Parts: sequence; structure tokens; C-alpha cells
Amino acid sequence: MDRLHKRLARAGLLPTRQRKAIAGLLFTDGDRHLTADELYAEAREAGLRVSRATVYNTLHAFVNGGLLREVPIEPDRSYFDTNPEHACHVYFDDTRQLIEVRLDPGELRRLARRLGGIDPERLSVVIHVRGAPPPRLARRLRAAHRH
Repeated sequence: MDRLHKRLARAGLLPTRQRKAIAGLLFTDGDRHLTADELYAEAREAGLRVSRATVYNTLHAFVNGGLLREVPIEPDRSYFDTNPEHACHVYFDDTRQLIEVRLDPGELRRLARRLGGIDPERLSVVIHVRGAPPPRLARRLRAAHRH
């Protein structure tokens, strides 16, 4: 059994040919943030014969299986994050770029204490910024997007 097959099976998902192909696009290049339409374009470019509906359904199955996190940006726009852990994201409205800011576990514990000692199941924060990323960050984003 290959690595992707095992990963899908551990998430309780039937490892179909299409799911394995889409998982291969998503999970072989480190942490990524992309929309369903971007993944659909990648799949077509890679020669996968999948419909847009299959891509959407597969992404939502992966979210439900804990393999991805959906990051809603606007009512009609979501990104899918291949790192489903606690995260803070910064979204640049003008360039439609999303970056992840890793959270220190200590910060999460302090936040939980401030909220009355609750134990959050998951934390997801999106900070919207007008304009484009600063030059140093823009270079990092371009380098990451080349993968």
C-alpha cells in the first residue's frame, strides 16, 4: 500500500484513483494554500481527467477527514490549507494571496486562559489586509508559489 493510499485510509476515505491523484497534487510539495479552482487548473495541467465537481467534492471530503483545513476568505471564496493544525492566516485583498503565520503552542495556552480556560478544538484566524504584501514577504510568496 503506498503512502497516499495509507493517508486516505487513515482519514476514513476510500482511496479511489481520483482521490489518490488529487492527494498527490496536494500533499507532495509541503504546506500549500490553494482554491478549488487553482487545484482544478493544476489537475487539468497534470493531465488528470477530473471534473470541477470532483475536485470540490474531494476537497470537502479531505476537510471532513481531517487532511485539509478550509479557510473561508469571503462568502464565495475559500482556500484549502494542507496543514490542518491551528493557524493564523493573513490575506492580502488586492493580490488575493494567503500566507500562514505559525502559532506558538504557548500563545494558544495563553489565549485559552484569557478565554476562561477553554480548550479550543481548533483555532482559525484570518487577518485581511488591503494592498499587497511587503517586498520581502512578496519574494517569499513568489518562491513558495513556484513549487
